[in-house]
Amino acid sequence: MKWAVRHRTAFSYAGPVQDSFNEVRLQPVTNPHQQLESFKLTVNPASSVDHFLDFYGNWVHHFDVFEPHTFLEMQTEAVVITRLPPPLAEDAQPAPLSRLRDVANTESCFDFIQASRFTDTSPATWRLAVDATAKQTDVWQASLAIMRFVNRLLEYETSSTHVHTPMREALAQRRGVCQDFAHVMIGLSRALHIPARYVSGYLATQSASATHAWTEVYVPSVGWRGLDPTHNCQPDESYVKIGVGRDYNDVPPVRGTYRGTLSRRMDVDVQITKAG
Repeated sequence: MKWAVRHRTAFSYAGPVQDSFNEVRLQPVTNPHQQLESFKLTVNPASSVDHFLDFYGNWVHHFDVFEPHTFLEMQTEAVVITRLPPPLAEDAQPAPLSRLRDVANTESCFDFIQASRFTDTSPATWRLAVDATAKQTDVWQASLAIMRFVNRLLEYETSSTHVHTPMREALAQRRGVCQDFAHVMIGLSRALHIPARYVSGYLATQSASATHAWTEVYVPSVGWRGLDPTHNCQPDESYVKIGVGRDYNDVPPVRGTYRGTLSRRMDVDVQITKAG
């Protein structure tokens, strides 16, 4: 599937601000199941934009606006080709949980079995994970069980949380948005020593196009596999992957600081259309 993605973020300030330093993590990745054909970031007020790869291999574009301004706009345009990843059968049992000892201290997995800013692996989380997996002994089967459990446990409710809501709060109120579903699944997985990472991206559906968050779990002998607890499924070609991290804090679409008024308004608009 070929997608054209347009993502606009605009800030309006109540008064002039200055010394604005900004990072943008919105460039989709290229991997065996996704190919980025083009990407463009436009900034207003016009600024020089540079980029680098962060610790987890995500593209980060950054720019500064030193002069006073009351409006800041960032718009990205990308063309991406996605391919359906070969699904892992839901009855597959590729690796027993005992195999997780072999990957716990590897460079690719170590960070993703630790607690992080928005997730935890407390005894209460471990107890919930044990109950969710119902004595499963296979990594993939345990991961599927956690995904289904989170999908049943949480109710999707727009604006019920914010991007800085920790998983314990989402669990307490039993509702949230896609970031919360992902954080809860990640915490439960890590409590059982299943490496799990947060995925930032887009989801194109018939009813809406929007930023989205899901998870990837590491299955020994298979590798990283995507699971979306919000929709209780394995991601398909309607998912566009931007980046990965320990949780939302590692891959926010936009992050920045500035000097000036705290009174501001943020408007975000995402449009995803088929490009061919």
